[in-house]
Amino acid sequence: MRQFAIRINGRQIVGETEPRVNLADFLRERHHLTGTHIGCEHGVCGACTVLIDGAPARSCITYAVACEGAEIITIEGLRNDSIMADLRDAFSSHHALQCGYCTPGMLISGRDVIMRLPNADEARIRLELSGNLCRCTGYVGIVAAIKEVLNKHQFSDDRAIATRKELGPLGASAPAAPVPRARTRSSPATQAVPELRGVEQWKTIETTGTELIESFQVPYSRDRVWQLFADLDRVVRCMPGARLSKQPSDGRAEGEMKVKLGPIVSTFVGALDIERDDTQFTGLIRGAGRDLQSGSGVRAIISYQVQELDKASSQVLVSVKFMLTGTLAHFGRLGLVKDVANHLTRIFADNLASTLSGRPIEYQQMTQLSAVALIRTALWMRIRAIVSRLQRK
Repeated sequence: MRQFAIRINGRQIVGETEPRVNLADFLRERHHLTGTHIGCEHGVCGACTVLIDGAPARSCITYAVACEGAEIITIEGLRNDSIMADLRDAFSSHHALQCGYCTPGMLISGRDVIMRLPNADEARIRLELSGNLCRCTGYVGIVAAIKEVLNKHQFSDDRAIATRKELGPLGASAPAAPVPRARTRSSPATQAVPELRGVEQWKTIETTGTELIESFQVPYSRDRVWQLFADLDRVVRCMPGARLSKQPSDGRAEGEMKVKLGPIVSTFVGALDIERDDTQFTGLIRGAGRDLQSGSGVRAIISYQVQELDKASSQVLVSVKFMLTGTLAHFGRLGLVKDVANHLTRIFADNLASTLSGRPIEYQQMTQLSAVALIRTALWMRIRAIVSRLQRK
């Protein structure tokens, strides 16, 4: 059992539970907040959506103990909220619910759209609701209800819900003070990059983050390989879709990564803290990034070491521990993210070897990362592995 402090619907409590208990079960079974529904238990259907530090999150794939210090608001905690009251009325008048099982999550996600996206059109509303599944209504009434309330409050003085400014494990930072709703969309250049503060966040990633380990050999001396790693811009360019937007200064750099998913191109902006030990030929990079459109985020700890095999060859060892938040986290439960990340790491290693050998990399073809192609390749590799195991039997 583990004790932790948490704030639920404005009430500060000290909870105690096993580390494996998810937040949805903790809310329902320990505090009888049964408005949080459990559906798929894989972070896909959205029925269990609650607000954590002001941001909608899946409580079925969030460990309760990971929310230490966080502000949790469930559907019960919004009973006196004016936006929620209007949404409830609109859902009723537009026949936006039938069985009602998805409704609490829909209402919380709908409220988030109204508070965060005052200029959202129908297409954007549907995109924002894509993580909340309904088997009854066909979504027409749901979208109409949200549009009605959105139009009603578009020019009101309502202020936005507090949202987390830092990426990382949910509950790792306190919510920010409420701020006025944005009236215009910011360009990538004006978006603030994630902060890298918070020792506890990095400890959580060290202990519970998904880990990837990769090693490869190159026919070059350790000194030459280490010299390349000192040029962060060249190293970053070995990763498809990645580039530095701010060159390293005092151990800190900023960058972005473009990911293409079908017709949609998402841009992740991020910050890097860099440490190097020239005597041990080791390095450590802590990075945080977020998607400007979906709010999905990632934090990662990358450690690397260059070992000398002989005077003319070296081995590079790379370890990556990462944690996803937002929409991206839904796929982590399926193991697909790890397959994609493994494949991406191999592409990076190949490009790094090409850079060392002087072979050109087609940077024009690497200006954005094709997520669909990576997923297709990862799925194919998984199928081949399954077939191979069956053949061995």
